[in-house]
Amino acid sequence: MKLVTYKSAYGPRVAVPRDGGYVDLNWADPSLPACMKQLLSLGKTGLDRAAKAVASALPLPDTNPVLLAPIPRPEKVICIGLNYIDHAKETGKEPPPEPVVFNKFPQSIIAPLEPIVLPKLSDRVDYEAELVVVIGVGGKHISEANALNHVAGYACGHDVSARDWQQGKPAGQWLLGKSFDTFAPFGPMIVTSDEVGDPGNLRVQFRLNGQTLQDGNTDKLIFSVPTLIAYLSSVVALSPGDVIFTGTPPGVGCARKPPIYLKPGDVAEVEIEKLGILKNPVVAEA
Repeated sequence: MKLVTYKSAYGPRVAVPRDGGYVDLNWADPSLPACMKQLLSLGKTGLDRAAKAVASALPLPDTNPVLLAPIPRPEKVICIGLNYIDHAKETGKEPPPEPVVFNKFPQSIIAPLEPIVLPKLSDRVDYEAELVVVIGVGGKHISEANALNHVAGYACGHDVSARDWQQGKPAGQWLLGKSFDTFAPFGPMIVTSDEVGDPGNLRVQFRLNGQTLQDGNTDKLIFSVPTLIAYLSSVVALSPGDVIFTGTPPGVGCARKPPIYLKPGDVAEVEIEKLGILKNPVVAEA
């Protein structure tokens, strides 16, 4: 099943694409929540109820609603660095012996088609196409063997990065360099785990103005999705709706000769097999 969050007169609401339109889950079944986080917290039972409700419900009269990020304000936006061997090598670093973890502020999350804003404080803003894991049922000390049972689904993500902050500031400013407003496009939808299957075998691409600059596969992840969930949950309890950006394949702009950085007027696209295309224009900060 595919899940989106759309903008309504009543606030953000969950819907499911069907037959060229969208079915609002809460209107289809008032016992289901209108909030994506609350829906995901119900686990497989909630998703099964949602699928049943969608099958017989009438679609929204608006066949092209404004889509928001699937989870507009996640509690946690957790990111993994250097998680593809070839990406680690292109940055001049050795593959790490355990996950490199940082985070973004939740307000960096933006919707599909919402502009990525290039801040005045940076002139080296880079792109990173990433598989995003969306947590369903939360937990702590989750085992690798049970980790995928805590995943509600997957989405496309774009880890926009100000390299002059991440690399050029004293001791590096990973958090701030990755957390400028609009630096975490996410969407356009969550595709539930049952439709995706193995998250360790998905093609990941990034295109800038139609030119493919990244073309990798999650079978090259150093640390798998189950390994990441087990590692992270050993430190912090994961909650429904938390998102994990799992790292980017090779081909980032700062590693190219000459470097390629985002500029006003660009159009950035992340495409991941089975998950659709996340498209965002690029503009300068006013």
